[in-house]
Amino acid sequence: MLNRVILMGRLVADPELKTTPAGVSVTSFRIAVERSYVKTGEERKADFFDIVCWRGTAEFVCRYFGKGSLIAVEGQLQSRTYQAKDGSNRYVVEVVADNISFTGERRDNSGNYGQSYNNQSSYGSQSSYDNRSYVPDAPVQAPTSYSSGTDSDFQDMPLDEDLPF
Repeated sequence: MLNRVILMGRLVADPELKTTPAGVSVTSFRIAVERSYVKTGEERKADFFDIVCWRGTAEFVCRYFGKGSLIAVEGQLQSRTYQAKDGSNRYVVEVVADNISFTGERRDNSGNYGQSYNNQSSYGSQSSYDNRSYVPDAPVQAPTSYSSGTDSDFQDMPLDEDLPF
């Protein structure tokens, strides 16, 4: 059987880290994913998806993402039922994320968005987080960007020589 979901969208609100009675970190949040088509004369529509992250993935999301952040989520669809406070039964379908990736602008420590990463592909992320390889206190290093470089940062290659590869 196959149950795999990949979504890229923007967080609708800041994620909030919670802890279960057993001490396990968890967060749930919603992302807005724009549809790829637009009817003539109408605005682009979006679909909203509920995402749940556990343990290190939850801590990672709460630390590095906020409302409006562009995020890529990879995980599995899961459905569950629960009883609401009013006694009615509720049915929920959500994505349980096991891989989260940065996909857009980066945020500085003050929460402001800064320079973009200049991604070349629609899903190609510069940094990603995989639940299986998380190190809680390891710093996340931003990729090198040459978008603010000057001509003196680069050397001209002579055209009359063979290429070095």
